Amino acid sequence: MKKVLITGGTGTVGSAFIKKYYNDYQFYSISRGEEKIAELNSKFPKVKTFIRNINDLDSLINTFESIKPDIVIHAAALKHVNLAELNPSKSIEINLNGSLNVVKASIRAKVPLTVGISTDKACSPENVYGYTKKMMEQVFMEHHNSETKFVCTRFANVANSRGSVIPFFKDLLKKNQPLKLTSADMNRLMFSSKDASTLIHDAIDYSYKIEDSFILSKKMKSVNMLKLAQTMSNNIDIVGLRPGEKLNENLISNKELPYTKLVDDYIFLYSDKQPKENNLIESFSSLNSIFMSNEEIKILLNEK
Repeated sequence: MKKVLITGGTGTVGSAFIKKYYNDYQFYSISRGEEKIAELNSKFPKVKTFIRNINDLDSLINTFESIKPDIVIHAAALKHVNLAELNPSKSIEINLNGSLNVVKASIRAKVPLTVGISTDKACSPENVYGYTKKMMEQVFMEHHNSETKFVCTRFANVANSRGSVIPFFKDLLKKNQPLKLTSADMNRLMFSSKDASTLIHDAIDYSYKIEDSFILSKKMKSVNMLKLAQTMSNNIDIVGLRPGEKLNENLISNKELPYTKLVDDYIFLYSDKQPKENNLIESFSSLNSIFMSNEEIKILLNEK
């Protein structure tokens, strides 16, 4: 059974991956929050957990060399756009320097494959979080080699993830407060944590077939934020955009189009910057993708 080490394994994405593939791998998780670690241990007792900080390179190297994982999934991040905007130094420390430490530790421990979790905000970034994630993608692709492979997945918004819009709205509903919406015209690409887990696993599978480094994404549907709010409540306040927010998000930019390859609904963005056949012909964004129906939104809202 292969060993999988997840940084930020107690987070939404890490724990969802563990849940879906619990019996397929021996899991190891490194994170900082004691309460979240205890919660993960109670749900998944076979997972071996460690309190670690990805900014402590020596500790990270020792942990990687001790475990000798077959796969590292790097999910640890400061991922809230407004917090990153207000704390750029901390965002750089965690999302960029911490990611570089994961790369260095993977190389030192000769980890065969390391998968980085990125975001649509890394596409044509306009905020601190997006810039740090874009740099993380580039760092991963720069260090890719035949002995230690580095690939990324580029996510859209993961529904029901901690700090995201759906839990935020649900919390306001519990308090009998109006849902605070930044703009009625805001659209977001969105998919479930189960779909996010599948995309990571697909990146792992494809890495064994493809020599080059790549960023893997997938065509997915959009959700209009007003429609989402109206599905949950009629009591809605429009409060204006927060720092760093955009009305729409791109998953693949016009600049990246020549270096993409479309395989069914999967989008590969290659590191070699060589034009590809069967590439996307237009940017993929929350504005030009298919929008979710009310029923599909309700399914997302009820995801466990």
